[in-house]
Amino acid sequence: MKTIIMAGGKGTRISSVASDIPKPMIKIEGKPVLEREIECLRNQGFTDIIITVSHLAEHIINHFGDGTSFGVKLEYFIEETPFGNAGALFKLRDKLNDDFLLLNADSIFDIDFNRFVSYHKAKGGLVTLFTHPNSHPYDSGVLIADENGAVDTWLTKEDVRPKWYRNRVNAGLHVISPKVLDMLNIDPELVGTEDSSGKIVKIDLDRQILKPLCGTGKMFCYDSPEYVKDMGTPDRYEVVCADYREGRVQAKNLKNKQKAVFLDRDGTINRYVGFLRNIDEFELLDGVSEAIKTINSLGYLAIVITNQPVIARGEVTYDQLNEIHNKMETLLGAEGAYLDGIYYCPHHPHKGYEGEIPELKIECECRKPKPGMILKAADDFNIDLSQSWMVGDGENDISAGIAAGCKTALIGEGTFSQDVTINTLNEFVKYL
Repeated sequence: MKTIIMAGGKGTRISSVASDIPKPMIKIEGKPVLEREIECLRNQGFTDIIITVSHLAEHIINHFGDGTSFGVKLEYFIEETPFGNAGALFKLRDKLNDDFLLLNADSIFDIDFNRFVSYHKAKGGLVTLFTHPNSHPYDSGVLIADENGAVDTWLTKEDVRPKWYRNRVNAGLHVISPKVLDMLNIDPELVGTEDSSGKIVKIDLDRQILKPLCGTGKMFCYDSPEYVKDMGTPDRYEVVCADYREGRVQAKNLKNKQKAVFLDRDGTINRYVGFLRNIDEFELLDGVSEAIKTINSLGYLAIVITNQPVIARGEVTYDQLNEIHNKMETLLGAEGAYLDGIYYCPHHPHKGYEGEIPELKIECECRKPKPGMILKAADDFNIDLSQSWMVGDGENDISAGIAAGCKTALIGEGTFSQDVTINTLNEFVKYL
């Protein structure tokens, strides 16, 4: 599979760090960020790479040459005039016979690309976007997708968004079918030339290629907690350098075993009100956002594991439950915290409730105290359960954690065989 890396930006926002070299050549712990990207790709078998260059292109070409000394095959496409961030794709159309990776050269990442590509192929769409939660969704573009992961709506920072929304942000890594380029009927010869009004014909990736696919069922989200960060400003650059130095970048690659804190929902994250049926009754407990921020910063995955029998009982619909969870993510995101996953069990074994859903009134393997949800999350995220915790306020939480092989922490009082008894989630993070 070919990889195209867009490396033509001027890096105006980060010019105080380095103004005499192109942004992709700024060093992260002794190596240019573009070199670290190429190493990540090469180590996973992606060695056929085209780099689009423009500003100070000679620095990139002289450093990497034909790629032989870096274990890859490199070609360059030089934009003599700006084509927009996707114009080069049309100029390169004849080289793109199959699906390809499209990456930005100003991000630091370490992800399992083979896993990403396999997901794309399984979905059978035209485009797959690498998406993840971040600590500032309120000022990021967010994606709204259906239950199958197909993108319905793409909201920019400026767009009016729903009151409650999932923390799902586009990270700027893509798998794209070249068929998408053909759908636009753009003449490659015209890209980079002046139109009738004297303006240079440029192509914008998001606005002209990707956003029109919203709602078509042909563009999907690939949700992952792996490390992808834009280093386009001095502050972000310093964060990325520290993360690389301390091993956080490499550790988040899903080829490596992860560690997680599994969190019960009601009574652990939000105020316990019995069966929560009304979204207006959902309130975060004091200190929860700070605790989850700490979990995020320490490299643990933060994953909710919750029984929701209100679905089987017919008291809450799937859409209503998702909206409650959107509220949870929005409130956490507003305070800089995020969840890497939410797993819920909709089943309930006891029958006889008015309005119940018969097919959900079953004995299942996911309802706590059984460990099914934890085991599913462990499989999805390659989690080492022996290095992970289950935290909750009830015996079912502790029993599920023990059955899964986790360490366990009980919020409140109890005489179970948990490892730790605590008063709040905020107190628990002291043990990490």
